[in-house]
Order: sequence, then structure tokens, then C-alpha cells
Amino acid sequence: MEIKPEIAERIHQLEDKYRNSGQDLGAYLDGLLHQRYLTYWDYIHLDTLLSLQIPRTHFPDEEIFIMYHQITELYFKLIIHEQKQVIDDKLQTAAFFTQKIERINRYFKALITSFEVMINGMEREQFLQYRMSLLPASGFQSAQYRMIEIYATPLENLVHHSVRARFPSGTSLDILYENIYWKKGATDNTTGEKTLTLKQFEYRYTPRFMRIANDVKNTTIYHKYLQLPENERKNPTLMEAMKALDTNANVNWPLMHLGSAYRYLKRDNNTIDASGGTNWRDYLPPSFQKVIFFPEIWNEEEKNNWGKEWVEHMFNPENTKN
Repeated sequence: MEIKPEIAERIHQLEDKYRNSGQDLGAYLDGLLHQRYLTYWDYIHLDTLLSLQIPRTHFPDEEIFIMYHQITELYFKLIIHEQKQVIDDKLQTAAFFTQKIERINRYFKALITSFEVMINGMEREQFLQYRMSLLPASGFQSAQYRMIEIYATPLENLVHHSVRARFPSGTSLDILYENIYWKKGATDNTTGEKTLTLKQFEYRYTPRFMRIANDVKNTTIYHKYLQLPENERKNPTLMEAMKALDTNANVNWPLMHLGSAYRYLKRDNNTIDASGGTNWRDYLPPSFQKVIFFPEIWNEEEKNNWGKEWVEHMFNPENTKN
């Protein structure tokens, strides 16, 4: 049987490829001959994926709770995938930067708009019962989200705003990390004792967090943005995308959690502790944290009023009485 010229050319290219790598093309062709056809379910490991929802109680809505958090972690992995490309790229332009930031914003938008599943997609009474089987686990322990923050901006921008001024430029990463804002969310306000949730989290992930912080010490997303030529930094499309990312990550996403906490953990002016003992009422509001990834792109008034209008709306009794 005659081999078409275009097929023969591909065979020659394959021979060159495998010859240059010290391999035998014939062996690879044998492997291709014996290989099974790829299916959709095998490619994405569908059966494994669908077997990962293992409730700890008999309440049906617990499966919703598990699946939504698993979906969230997959989106976080997508965000980190894009962040690493920005950090690793050596020949960045405003166009490249904008493309990656807009991708990240799409992932955040999907997360934010889908959070209705958490706010109104479960029965409150079921949640208040099965949550007791989850102690001391908490969404606070999402390591990937902390990685997103560390990849996005220097640690000094993640220090709790109440002590941020104490640490001058050049402060060691260890000290900055010890004062990172989210630790206050899992520390007893009266005794200063760390919750078990925080102790577990630190033990499991601190080495990884510090390794990432050292790896991106001068190459976070914010650093890479500041290293662009000034005319590229001022690109209107890029500026809009950067502001949207800061707002999505540090205002809109925390507020989704705040809305969920009010829905399930507040009733008749009383609040219930979160499953990990986190101080959600003080920890989640953006205006209480003032975490801003890219401070240079915001003016002083915007930084001073960070998240304020959203929180005032959330704390308005007319909006929270139910």
C-alpha cells in the first residue's frame, strides 16, 4: 500500500525526533499500535473524581457542601496555574500580563457568582447539624487560597493592617509570616491562644508557604507588574484587569463567605462560632482586613475606604435580619 507523501514526511520527522533523543521509533510505533483508544472518562479520571465525595453524616446537603468546596479548590488550582505563568515568564508585555490576569478574573467571577449554592443552596438546619461532625476542619484551612495570596503580592502587604506599620522594608519573611492577617482570624481574642484549626494548618503548610514566599520574594504578580515599562503599566485594559483582580480576591470573594456566615451562623442578633472556631465576624469583612494586593494602582481615598460600602450594606440590620 502506497504511503501518502504527507504521512511519509511525518514519519521522517518522527524518526529525526526519536533519533535525536536516542530512542527507537519502531518501539514507539509498537506502543502506539497496542495502546487502547482514549476515552473521555479515562482522560479526566471521571470515576475517581465522582468517588471523592464521602459524607460524614446522613444529611443529604452535606454532599453539596463537599462538592462545592472541591469545585472551589479546582478553581484555585486554575488561578495558581495562571499566576505561575506570569511569574515564570521572562519576556512579559502588557498584552501577556492582561491575558493572564483576565483569565484569573474569569475564574474568580465563576467562584463568586456560583457562591449562591452555598448561601441559599442548603437547608440551614441540616448545615447546623452536620457541621458539628466536621470539627475542627474549616474552609479557613484552604492552603491553595493562601498560596494565591503569596504568589500575588509581597508578604508585607498581607500583614494584618493593625501592625503593618511596625515592619519596615527588609523585615524577614519569617516575621512577616508570623503576623500575616489571617492568623488573627483563628486566634482567641481574649487569651491570644491559637485555635486547633490554626495549629493544624500551620503544622501542615507553613514549610510550603515559606518556600513559596522565598521563591517569589521579588517576583510576585505585583513585582512583575511594577517591573513592566511605565507606559505598559498604565495600559487602561491592564489597569482595569488588575483592579478587578484586587477587588475580586479581597472584597467580593470574602463578602460571599460573609454572606454565607450570616445566612447560617447568625440569628436574632446572636452569632454561632464557625466550625474551626474562626472569628468570622471580625475576620471576613474586607474593610476590617484592608488586604490589597496591588496598592500602587489605588489612590489613598480608595485604600482608606477599602470594602467599606459593601460591609456597611452587609451589617445593615435591614439586610441581615433574616
